[in-house]
Amino acid sequence: MVVAVVYYRSGYELEAYPTEKEWDVRLLIECSNAIKCPSVQYHLAGTKKVQQSLAQPNVLKKFLKNDKYVTKVLSIFTGLYTLDFNDDGERAVKMGIKAPNKFVLKPQREGGGNNIYNEDVGTWLKSKKKSQERTAWILMDRIYPPLQKNYLIRATEESLKDIGLSDVITELGIYGVIVGDSNKILLNEQVGHILRTKSSREDEGGIVAGVGALDSPFLTS
Repeated sequence: MVVAVVYYRSGYELEAYPTEKEWDVRLLIECSNAIKCPSVQYHLAGTKKVQQSLAQPNVLKKFLKNDKYVTKVLSIFTGLYTLDFNDDGERAVKMGIKAPNKFVLKPQREGGGNNIYNEDVGTWLKSKKKSQERTAWILMDRIYPPLQKNYLIRATEESLKDIGLSDVITELGIYGVIVGDSNKILLNEQVGHILRTKSSREDEGGIVAGVGALDSPFLTS
């Protein structure tokens, strides 16, 4: 049997690799000619520490040679701060302790339920101030999206008559497809979108977790 494509529905958490056998399988897949979705490179590119590193102008310039493109990309980044034991890390710790509601703490994990918000940001940073554990996290500017009015309808026991108009916030995600190797990009296209909406009272999102809901954009022009 020849495997052409490997799609990772799971495998993004350390719990998916409890023994060396699982790591050996992952290595076998990565060394094969099959198309990986994602490959280990793109898997790592989605981690918070790599994203935080890519947000630095001197790092981004290694991948985007055109200064105009670097400026455009940097303009859409929010603040991403290292918590390493250096001047930048110490500065970030002080910022988070001083104004915890302005930031979010994010670990190297996928999915919801792992981030730290509000006053807990300051409490956590104080407790980990001298701990090496803090270097596995990043501090990020908290994004406060504009409020909208909408109805959240989910597959729960909640009665339809109890569903009312409420304040919600929405996140738009763009799907893309990229196929290539280390030398050449064969395909790089935008192929769709997803719109997720949740109550403005919720910190964490998540459709599967029952917090958020799928939505549709309403184009006005």
